[in-house]
Amino acid sequence: MVNFPIPVRAVALDLDGTLLHTAPDLADAANRMLLALGRPAQPEALVMTYVGNGAARLVKRLLTGEMEAEPDAAAFEQAQALFFEHYAEVLTRRSAPYPGAMDGVKQLHAAGYKLACITNKPERFTLPLLQAMGMLPYFSLVLSGDSLPRKKPDPLPLLHMAEMFGVSPAQMVMIGDSSADVGAARAAGCAAIAVSYGYNRGQPAHMLGADAVIDSLQEAAFLLTYDQHV
Repeated sequence: MVNFPIPVRAVALDLDGTLLHTAPDLADAANRMLLALGRPAQPEALVMTYVGNGAARLVKRLLTGEMEAEPDAAAFEQAQALFFEHYAEVLTRRSAPYPGAMDGVKQLHAAGYKLACITNKPERFTLPLLQAMGMLPYFSLVLSGDSLPRKKPDPLPLLHMAEMFGVSPAQMVMIGDSSADVGAARAAGCAAIAVSYGYNRGQPAHMLGADAVIDSLQEAAFLLTYDQHV
């Protein structure tokens, strides 16, 4: 059992479902892709349940209607190319920070924590989104789904963050909305905080097994204390 506030030096934040509500634009791109393939469009609520494990898995779920199924390779390649094309066109049309997300990031940055955005979204979409939302300057490190050989829930992104920041995993916390975020934190030896909103396949946040659940990123600063120990 973690006793809050916990001492940390660095904070990792997930993107989709944690910092930004991106589902409207993802659903728009997804349905443009499906219609181009002669398939029926899907409700935004369903697309939200498919988000969280990277763009490739999102496309595969849209093609198969299943969470872990593998579609025909050629069909997948065609669909992914279409999805990337359409998503680039609508990337920032309706996506927006969640209430309190920007203030929460600013508070953590002002308190001296080193901040990283760790997402499974491809870099070609991650950086433009953060830039458009005015968040990019607050992050010393951005790791996307294609930045390293493995992505969340693998611990590699968090371990890479620890190395880049010169801190131990125990001096870090991962804040996210999904099992991939909590799983990565547990595997890396970090504390995990879940947000109560987001895209966790429709499952309640308290089921993730995080050390705490918050309703807004503005609450994060109250759960942390800056670790002066080097």
